[in-house]
Amino acid sequence: MSILPPLSRRLVALAIPALIASIVHAQSTTTVPSIGPWLSPASPLTLVSARKADRIAWMVYDQGLRNVYTAAAPDFKPVRATNFLTDDGTDLTDVRISDDGSMIVFVRGSAPNRYGWVANPSHDPRGAERAIWAVRANGGTPWRVAEGAAPELSPDGRWVLFTRDGQIYRARVARTPGVPLTPMDTGATPLIRAWGRNGTPRWSPDGSKIAFVSDRENHALVAVYDVAKRSVTYVSPSVDCDGGPAWSPDGKSLAFSRRPGVPFGNQTQRGLGGIGNPAGAAANALAPMPAGNPSGGCGGGGFGGQAAQAQRPDSARQNMRRSPGFYSSAFEGGHTLKLMIADPTAGKAREVWHNAPGDSVFTSLNNMVWADDRIAFPVNVPKDEWERWYAIPAQGGQPVRLTTTDGLIEDATSVAFTRDGGKSLIYTTNAEDIERRHIWSVPVAGGTPRRLSVGDGVETYPQPLASGKQIAVLYFGAKIPASVALVPAGGGEPRIIFPTLAKSFPTAAHVIPEVVKTKAADGLEISNTLFLPRDLKAGEKRPAIVFVHGGPRRQMLPAYHYMQFYHWSYAVNQWLADQGYVVLSINYRSGVGYGKSFRDAPNTQGRGNSEYQDVVAGAKYLQARADVDPSRIGIWGLSYGGLLTSQALARNSDIFVAGVDLAGVHLYGNVIDSTNLAFRSSAVGAIDGWKSPVFLVHGDDDRNVDFAQTVGLVQLLRARNIYHELIVVPDDLHESMIHANWIDTFDRMGVFLKRFVWDKQR
Repeated sequence: MSILPPLSRRLVALAIPALIASIVHAQSTTTVPSIGPWLSPASPLTLVSARKADRIAWMVYDQGLRNVYTAAAPDFKPVRATNFLTDDGTDLTDVRISDDGSMIVFVRGSAPNRYGWVANPSHDPRGAERAIWAVRANGGTPWRVAEGAAPELSPDGRWVLFTRDGQIYRARVARTPGVPLTPMDTGATPLIRAWGRNGTPRWSPDGSKIAFVSDRENHALVAVYDVAKRSVTYVSPSVDCDGGPAWSPDGKSLAFSRRPGVPFGNQTQRGLGGIGNPAGAAANALAPMPAGNPSGGCGGGGFGGQAAQAQRPDSARQNMRRSPGFYSSAFEGGHTLKLMIADPTAGKAREVWHNAPGDSVFTSLNNMVWADDRIAFPVNVPKDEWERWYAIPAQGGQPVRLTTTDGLIEDATSVAFTRDGGKSLIYTTNAEDIERRHIWSVPVAGGTPRRLSVGDGVETYPQPLASGKQIAVLYFGAKIPASVALVPAGGGEPRIIFPTLAKSFPTAAHVIPEVVKTKAADGLEISNTLFLPRDLKAGEKRPAIVFVHGGPRRQMLPAYHYMQFYHWSYAVNQWLADQGYVVLSINYRSGVGYGKSFRDAPNTQGRGNSEYQDVVAGAKYLQARADVDPSRIGIWGLSYGGLLTSQALARNSDIFVAGVDLAGVHLYGNVIDSTNLAFRSSAVGAIDGWKSPVFLVHGDDDRNVDFAQTVGLVQLLRARNIYHELIVVPDDLHESMIHANWIDTFDRMGVFLKRFVWDKQR
């Protein structure tokens, strides 16, 4: 007998059958307002701009419907370009736009799991696929281009490149009626079939050539494919590891990085013939790889180095380590990194810069971009609290630091270059406003960075327009959910162009959260976001909820968030505050936004879970507030937030009277040993202290947290008669792909918290 209403596509379980009668009655009289209106706005999640036209495109999540939208100068009126109108859980990612803005490509379908299975959350008996699609920006029906992912669209929008099984494919995007398609046009056969693991294809600016990397395990080559001649030229081939090709704006030169090849001590040693058998190496080099896998392993994976070393006696290994060149690799002079500039037609390259021997700053040239007459790249500087970007002159010279602002530059979506050949770097950072994000600009030749976007909102995903007049951004406010906005290139307030909020969206019900500080037991200061109910009256003591984000490398903001789940989390916290709860969102240690020392704090995770003391400090702060009932505090979170929720219930059921654990981790590693530090750092290491009820939700095709984490926890809860409610979502992922599931999950969560936190039911 199920005591919960039936769920479409779900299995539901509830512990402690003896309580069924009373709980059924309690549920029948417990209601909360639905989360639905709070999650109703259409949310833009990605953003791209054309290189030669003032047109932008973005992906929109609209109550489970995922579509591409576009807008162009002068009025930038948003237009939906696709018509996928079913909440079926089919993801839409990798939006790309041609240089002239006429063609848009994108990917439909999730990435495969470790078994090669594409997610099928709607349980379609035909299964699911991951494929590249296209649509014209001026309208029409979208069409499927080829099975694949990570598309590299040609500048003219006619072709798309992608990789599969270590080979490079090209599919025809533009279709001509009556002209038959060849197997190569549909991605059925490779465009470039070569020995090695071939990847990172990059079109030249005029589309006449394709640069790519061919990883041969112990060395890697940069190659150039001539489209007209159908020929491949390897650029200055060597015994070293080449990678990261980047075209100059005029397409006449190609930059790439070079690192030393793999020494004997770290080489892969496979094959029946042992060391030196080319058959074994060739078989390994041609082994299938996941679609879109970037090359650059250069002997760094599989059964190389460490496995081979482990077979040798320690003393012998140490003797060999002291002998130069067996376990270490460097160029003549002792340096370990070069910047190379090539003539792609001649296939010849010259060195324009190398690092210093023993250099601990410039150890890689990953994610290089040729901007104006310089090569720009991110650097993780040791002992520097913040991420940096540098640039090296293409004619040679020393690296110049561009981002002298002290603030987070989170990832590739935080950086773009102006469309004038890349004379300026445009980036998102929390410099000078650590709790938010804003758009900044700096010349790639170096200079003083300047903040462009003003106001108290959050701006991310900068996309400069071709005219140089504006920068498209994603914008978020305390009461304004995800939006597309335009920022004047000279600086100013963002102007929102999408979406138009419906009258049913509860804008007026939002509160302006405030940032409050707490101190953990070891003295570390923690930044938190506090949501106070609008109707809170003097002398009242309200129940409180703690929210813990996932990651753990995340930062919650006093505004809607730029990541989808945390965008919803912010809405959920506003929803809970509107119901009357005091809500505290905790930015615990090991999150981002507060410097690398905070992010890399000692004794976190399985090394002691030191971040949990930040959660306790937040709960004690709430207990000490005059407007909080200290006996009514709950907690919720997803992923690493689920981990900390389970920690709270196992270690402090005396503080946390109930919790909602969504797809959480409950055991670090796989060792069940009470003397093991990772086990003692886990929630299950304190399972006998768990007394409070918990609401568990998990999709069994989770690719981030193994579903076994929930399977194992439930056995422990059952064995101890700990009250739990459980929703298992077959075929769904770490974060549900179906909007109806989220509405149902959060509504049930609201009922659960009302019963066990607000009403303190037993």
